[in-house]
Amino acid sequence: MEFKILKTIEDEKREMRNVFAAVMDEIAEEDDRVMYLDADLMNSLAMVPFAEKYRDRAINCGIQEANMIGTAAGLSAVGMIPYAHTFAAFASRRAMDQVFISGAYAKLNVKIIGSDPGITAAFNGGTHMPFEDLAVMRCIPGMTVIEPTDSVMLEDIIRKTKSLYGMYYIRLVRKKTKRIFDKGSSFDIGKGILLREGSDVTIIASGIMVAEALTAAERLRRCGISARVVNLFTIKPIDKEIIIESAKKTGRIVTAENHNIIGGLGSAVAEVLSESCPVPMKRIGVRDIFGEVGSIDYLKEKFALTAGHIESACIEIFKERKSLRE
Repeated sequence: MEFKILKTIEDEKREMRNVFAAVMDEIAEEDDRVMYLDADLMNSLAMVPFAEKYRDRAINCGIQEANMIGTAAGLSAVGMIPYAHTFAAFASRRAMDQVFISGAYAKLNVKIIGSDPGITAAFNGGTHMPFEDLAVMRCIPGMTVIEPTDSVMLEDIIRKTKSLYGMYYIRLVRKKTKRIFDKGSSFDIGKGILLREGSDVTIIASGIMVAEALTAAERLRRCGISARVVNLFTIKPIDKEIIIESAKKTGRIVTAENHNIIGGLGSAVAEVLSESCPVPMKRIGVRDIFGEVGSIDYLKEKFALTAGHIESACIEIFKERKSLRE
């Protein structure tokens, strides 16, 4: 793993879907086993040019997500490397049985792309706003669950998954997000990334919440609180080592995720801490409610997914632990 963090967080210049489409084109050019399946959302993921270029390796399955996963499993069984995309809500909730039985139980090789995770579904509203997809995918035996942080990581992860056999769920923001990493960075699936050292509290974040965590850490520094920031982009298998190391070093953990606090990153971290290194912990995430229509900025405030909310949780847990010691 060789990565370089940008000195300042930047707005992405390209949408994540365009980066995904470009990488898919590259790996399909390199390997004629690569195929792409879609549930009538090719335009949404900028994959129309791919479908036109690789006419025999792109399938629009229509609004039939379960059938799409079954088809992807069949393609895997005959040696192809299928990437199957739909909105995250439907990749998880609607196609769960086919993912579980046709893919995972059969020990096949399918890469599932779930786009518009959490509040990034924005104006598509509550029906399309998945706060449960990580929980659904985490519970499937053998499933690897990844949430790329920015376009640099996405590019590296897609390239790597082509050569890795198994069931993968990749939680993908379609549009622009914040860029954290410099070009050319490489990442190890299953290993967390220490973005910032600290001694008073550790913020463990994934996806769009990584930029919020880094902003919160800088604000905390001005308050005299030293925050360690860890990017756990692989939700499963979870990096137990970096979680335990962080708990021992700072004695306090705050998780931040664009997902329900039940079943996602916060739950995964809590499972590790409860068994190996119990410390005070708080979870920033959606509080077990449904989504709604709105802009991302509005929804961040609505569901308490901002740097300010992370900062407040860190100050609260810092004061609580300090008072206990006194």
